[in-house]
Amino acid sequence: MMDDPQKLLDKYNAGLCTEEEKAAVESWYLKLSSTDVEGLDIASAARTKAMVWSSLIANEPVLKIRRQWYLASAAAVFVIGFAGYFYLSPATTAQQLAVHQPKNNKIVPGSNKAFLTLADGRKISLTDANSGEIVKQEGLSINKTADGKIVYTVVDQGKNGGLEKIAFNTIETPKGGQYQINLPDGTKVWLNAASSLRYPTKFAANIRKVELTGEGYFEVAKVHIPFVVKTAGQEVEVLGTHFNINSYKDEDDIKTTLLEGSVRVIPFGTHKNNSSKLLKPGEQSQLNESDIKVKAVDTESIVAWKNGDFVFKGDDFRTIMNKVARWYDVEVIYKGDFDNLKFGGYISRSKDISAVLNIMESTGKVRFTVAGKKITVFK
Repeated sequence: MMDDPQKLLDKYNAGLCTEEEKAAVESWYLKLSSTDVEGLDIASAARTKAMVWSSLIANEPVLKIRRQWYLASAAAVFVIGFAGYFYLSPATTAQQLAVHQPKNNKIVPGSNKAFLTLADGRKISLTDANSGEIVKQEGLSINKTADGKIVYTVVDQGKNGGLEKIAFNTIETPKGGQYQINLPDGTKVWLNAASSLRYPTKFAANIRKVELTGEGYFEVAKVHIPFVVKTAGQEVEVLGTHFNINSYKDEDDIKTTLLEGSVRVIPFGTHKNNSSKLLKPGEQSQLNESDIKVKAVDTESIVAWKNGDFVFKGDDFRTIMNKVARWYDVEVIYKGDFDNLKFGGYISRSKDISAVLNIMESTGKVRFTVAGKKITVFK
């Protein structure tokens, strides 16, 4: 590997890097907002440059970044950006960056895992099911694709003359699981870890309604029948659109984020402010027990989980650890006050948990120990 990081970055920009050099650069580059760059002093940048380059030489593949982000940035932002988002304090040493995790206690990331509960009570492990047709229901064939999706196919449009009783199926993911399902109307739903979706095997003529717990990303088929997603405390009405709903019970707010089209968020129940909100692309509604508010957000970071990444942009530390706990199926124990701690950065969800924890330890703000499925956090 080259001795000068500037030359390596120039070589990367020119497309002349070897695979090893390219992996090293892409492993450590972080996208950073200009405010963070401007707030970094020269001395801190110099210290960070030395530490980043030491890591490059060690070639630790812990961060993932989309290449086009790098190509749009100056080489200086690479060095300064690392310090701004994951700032390495002068006291941080290479030894401090190693998460205290026994070698024989490797915690691997989540994968495609889910259970399908049919209307008649039968429960099928989609993780263990072979590809192909899993089961037939009234007028429907339920198939598992080779890449791990569940697809409903209508095989008899006029079964029972439309007089059959509406039946409901439920697909649920455990901690450490995710799954994609194509509903009978063609709507695609991605379920994050520890989530469930209850839906009819055949939608009614005047409404398409499903019930979500946890987190799901929806690409609703464009049919002239309203599509409604019900969660605890709200309903979301759409026709054809792309949106994400985060409704975990251990989160303070129910968050609905719109990427394409339009949706209406309608609070109900005990919420004091029950006025509905119409979202535009790039907006997110945040509903809690007392209020619902709408703000513009970075949608890329919201749906990064669906694309196989963790993306944090000044996120609250406990919120980040909730995501880590669900994806790696671990319990997090806090030793200290972490209320005002925030992190930013990118990392693939395919990495072992030690890679994720190492990144946060590199800031010098937290320290982790791992014992079985328990992660203890120290200041």
